[in-house]
Amino acid sequence: MINVGIVGFGYWGPNVARNFSITPGAKVVAISDADDKSLQRAAVSYPGARMEKDCESILTAKDIDVVAIVTPVSSHFSIAKKALENGKHIFIEKPFTASVAEAEKLIEIAETHKVKIMVDHTFLFTGAVKKIKELIDDGILGDLYYFDSIRVNLGLFQKDVNVVWDLAPHDLSIMDHILHMDPVAVTATGVAHFRNQLEDVAYITIYFPGNVIAHLNVNWLSPVKIRTTLIGGQKKMLVWNDLVSDEKIRVYDKGVEGLDSLEMESKEKAYGLRLSYRSGDMWAPRVTQVEALQGEASYFIDCINNNITPKNDGYAGLRVVRMLEAIKKSLSGGGALVRLD
Repeated sequence: MINVGIVGFGYWGPNVARNFSITPGAKVVAISDADDKSLQRAAVSYPGARMEKDCESILTAKDIDVVAIVTPVSSHFSIAKKALENGKHIFIEKPFTASVAEAEKLIEIAETHKVKIMVDHTFLFTGAVKKIKELIDDGILGDLYYFDSIRVNLGLFQKDVNVVWDLAPHDLSIMDHILHMDPVAVTATGVAHFRNQLEDVAYITIYFPGNVIAHLNVNWLSPVKIRTTLIGGQKKMLVWNDLVSDEKIRVYDKGVEGLDSLEMESKEKAYGLRLSYRSGDMWAPRVTQVEALQGEASYFIDCINNNITPKNDGYAGLRVVRMLEAIKKSLSGGGALVRLD
């Protein structure tokens, strides 16, 4: 049995606690939160677990194997460092850390103590992302051209991070997982409309080798909620709408072909003709409906029991934080190009 301690029982913590509690081979034995009301809610839901106002005892307890850290990103490093140094595996909310330096240090500590890090990139465990990755890996879309994502809604405003650090980690982790490419540069622009000076609207462009480009639109001030991703390839194009219950993914046999792929009988025939448009059928592949967080929790327990390196390990978290840090630098520079060498 893998004993789990939960640090943080605010917005996302109850979901993490519930899913670990129903995962075979795992048991929630302790919960910590500095807020009395949150701790009272936890005590009602988990009467068999001990409640701690201070997380220190969870980080050092001999009967705890995994510490789930579900707290603001500014606290991630100090809590995770203490847990790892005490031989605990950690499950940590996205984004992994507040800086590249912090992420690299936590990875080093985990490797020294031979414990595992899993960053809560929940969307990787959705049926939709699994299907998209399968389609790309199988070459259904062909060579990729672009990744375009819109993630907007009205709120929830965060007190400690801007809209990029709050929403973009979802799309950055998905992109990192399915594209198999290291970005070479980013540019970003954004605006803060309120006194806290945290950007609430941002537009991010990410450049990859081979003319592959990504664009992310993140926004806390949209009158409507949109969760849509477009992925364009040489053979097919894909639209993922995460807010619909059926046909979440649509694959279109549409595209554009250049002169190299056209059969030309003469230069005269080719004169003025530069592109050929392809418009075929649309099909909606079957997407398995699963609770992503349940799959993620079960996967982590399996990784621990069988000594498997999670696909969303510390290095995956580091890659996302590296992009976030570059985006932050570009925002500060008014949209300057920041290279990711």
